[in-house]
Amino acid sequence: MDTIFLELFDEYCKWVEGQDNYLGSPTIRPCWRSLHRCHSEGLQCIPDGRLKGEPLADGVTSPFPGTDLSGPTAVIRSSSKVDHSRIRGGLLNLKFHPSALKGENGSRNLLALIRTYFEKPGFHVQFNVVDSRMLKDAQLHPENYRDLVVRVAGFSAYWVEMSKALQDQVIWRTEHSL
Repeated sequence: MDTIFLELFDEYCKWVEGQDNYLGSPTIRPCWRSLHRCHSEGLQCIPDGRLKGEPLADGVTSPFPGTDLSGPTAVIRSSSKVDHSRIRGGLLNLKFHPSALKGENGSRNLLALIRTYFEKPGFHVQFNVVDSRMLKDAQLHPENYRDLVVRVAGFSAYWVEMSKALQDQVIWRTEHSL
């Protein structure tokens, strides 16, 4: 899958880099930013294995929820294969269950994961350390979670101020353990 993604990435960059900006100068840089628009863009895209109306993967180099079956290290190695110097964007979202990062060993594992990503080199990675069951409860009982803040895709937001579609996207991300 990485080979297909990298081939599409290269073709996209070549095409965009060959375009002129509105002043007629060749200064357009490729930009991949699905960020918070992954739902609306998913409705407009040709099906690619997703069900009709399902959102795109958020964060540009983030895997589609449920497809990252080989763990977070495989995800960061895959994401860091992209030449991030060619694009603006390139965000990677990861979600961990709190038990995965518990204690000194959990902190060391997360630090090792971050170091691996940026040594490759990766560009931008952000984490949510949450229990999906708690997030589902927060959807049902928002009055109990007024101060809950999550990383969405390049920004943080109060859970209770997010649309249900964005909440579902954060819940739907694969919840890793280390």
